[in-house]
Amino acid sequence: MGGIGVWQLLIILVIVILLFGTKRLKGMGADLGDAIKGFRKAVDTNDEKTPEAVQKTEAPETKGQTFDAKAEHVEDPSSKK
Repeated sequence: MGGIGVWQLLIILVIVILLFGTKRLKGMGADLGDAIKGFRKAVDTNDEKTPEAVQKTEAPETKGQTFDAKAEHVEDPSSKK
């Protein structure tokens, strides 16, 4: 049992072209390219943030207390049957 060969890929390509047509495939390819460019641009702009801008957008630290506790199960006497 082998993987997908060249002939199987060609048959799939022909079927896709027959179903969608070359114009629609070209449009989908252009849309996919634009989406990838937009994603890369968004990632690049996030990397360029200065440390001051990052500090302003992060949630402020909250100071609180830590308690040591032990959880125990206590049965309610009224629930016994």
